[in-house]
Amino acid sequence: MTDKPALRVAMIGYAFMGAAHSQAWRNAHRFFDLPAVPELAVLCGRTQDSAEAAARNLGWAQSATDWREVVGRDDIDVVDVSSPGDTHREIAIAALEAGKHVLCEKPLANTVTEAEEMVASADAARARGVHAMVGFNYRRTPALALARQLVSQGRLGRLHHIRAQYLQDWIVDPAFPLVWRLRKDKAGSGALGDIGAHVIDLAYFLTGERLAGVSGTLERFVERRPVPEQAAGLSASGGEETGEVTVDDATAFFGRTDGGALATFEATRFATGRKNAMRIELNGSEGSLAFDFERLNELQVYDGSVPSNDAGFRRILATEPDHPYAGAWWPPGHGLGYEHTFVHEIADFVRDVCAGTAPSPSFADGLYVQQVMDAVERSSAAASTWTEIVRSSR
Repeated sequence: MTDKPALRVAMIGYAFMGAAHSQAWRNAHRFFDLPAVPELAVLCGRTQDSAEAAARNLGWAQSATDWREVVGRDDIDVVDVSSPGDTHREIAIAALEAGKHVLCEKPLANTVTEAEEMVASADAARARGVHAMVGFNYRRTPALALARQLVSQGRLGRLHHIRAQYLQDWIVDPAFPLVWRLRKDKAGSGALGDIGAHVIDLAYFLTGERLAGVSGTLERFVERRPVPEQAAGLSASGGEETGEVTVDDATAFFGRTDGGALATFEATRFATGRKNAMRIELNGSEGSLAFDFERLNELQVYDGSVPSNDAGFRRILATEPDHPYAGAWWPPGHGLGYEHTFVHEIADFVRDVCAGTAPSPSFADGLYVQQVMDAVERSSAAASTWTEIVRSSR
């Protein structure tokens, strides 16, 4: 039993991200001393049977199929938007206008215009004490949070290079079905928005420098895929029914930050053999650091002040009690996993909401990522022409 107030949460969506968010809402207060206890009040899905089953499986007290009714309920404090990208704008704005704090999965929206509208709504809500955050969970990896501390302390000196990759292979097979993530009307973009958004955000999070312009390209390796409902069947003509893939399979682009650093980015879902290889390396005048999520508890750091005969990258195992977030968990050396990044995200969000502090990353941060992705798309359409990042006044 606890005398702490409850923070009643409604979650819209329950698939991959919904499952990750659910375990975080369940466990954050069990490992972190939070000012309120999250209550998994209601899960909302498209159909009654699937929503009820998901609610039972993921630990939610109730299920629903009408997100508008859920958002309008007086007994809900927070709305967690874990549904596909084409729904983010409408749900998040409605929730903020109803006085609910909002956690919205990345990318923030499907277009810059949608993201700008969401930022405007979040700004208006903040004036009423209602807060919003976009869910870039990798910021809460202990090793990356430590990397940010080192950069902010000046340990790397003047930044010269940002080198970022996100490599997956889950759609290499051309028989993989045409799921919603491969449709522009639902997902907004492909590898660029799904995984590229993460490394765009991390580059900014770690360095504090934003891209001023980019030159890039988008690539689609498989043009058509089996329609999910027909993936195992045949069309009337005797062949398998297929649909057009309308997003990118991969992207590569380079840019320059407002601080003068040269940045290169790659995001692909066609890196055969790579499951979730999210990598970032920073090179500065005084040192370097490197991170690979497939070794997520480790940070590689090079100190340029060490004599050359004794220099080299050293491994920091980010599991010590004074490393970011790690002290809430296990003894040193007992590593954390992917799911812990979401627990850390929820813990920070709950603290900020209860303190009346604007959570980070903000919707404005999500808008910046959207603006970079928009510039990459425009550059690719113009034969990789150098394209400036168009930023609104927000």
